[in-house]
Amino acid sequence: MPAVRVPSVTVAHLPDDVHLVDVREVDEWAAGHAPGAQHLPMSQLAGRLTEVPRDREVVVVCRSGHRSAHVVAYLRHLGWHNVHNLDGGMQEWAAASRPMVAEGGGPPQVL
Repeated sequence: MPAVRVPSVTVAHLPDDVHLVDVREVDEWAAGHAPGAQHLPMSQLAGRLTEVPRDREVVVVCRSGHRSAHVVAYLRHLGWHNVHNLDGGMQEWAAASRPMVAEGGGPPQVL
């Protein structure tokens, strides 16, 4: 089966009002994530589909953009037309000096 291209957006072109869904696992999220992002681990996605908005633009993020691309392809297959992948994931987010927070108050980092 050929690779499916998923719509994506770069950190530099990320709209301010977009709904960001972080699909990384709990330890990755706790180490550092975008303020205001929704945490929805990829491993829990199938059972929590109703939590993914259909009425606004959604950008899905992981560490590098690989897992989130799979999630976007899956959601599009299921009928979500408002989802995009964040190119480069949280690594690019951090490289662009975008704000990050960590659980527990320590310095945020991308795992």
